[in-house]
Amino acid sequence: MSGSRPLVTVQDPSKKKGHNTIPLPAVLSAPIRIDIVQLVHKSISKNHRQPYAVSPDAGMQSSARSWGTGRAVSRIPRVPGGGTHRAGQ
Repeated sequence: MSGSRPLVTVQDPSKKKGHNTIPLPAVLSAPIRIDIVQLVHKSISKNHRQPYAVSPDAGMQSSARSWGTGRAVSRIPRVPGGGTHRAGQ
């Protein structure tokens, strides 16, 4: 079986000269499965998508602030601006 596989040269980086010739591993001569290639390609392409989700700051992005006490109104956070459609919200 090892005679039918092509030989590859393997070099040892610690040695300046000298190399070994070994048969190519059998796994590298296996046929290519198109279904696995497509699955891997689809999975890799998903890494380019932009993330989207609820922001961790959701609910904290409003400019509404409480008026505090002493104004004879409830302490509900209110959006700034008077007389607009957002007044008193």
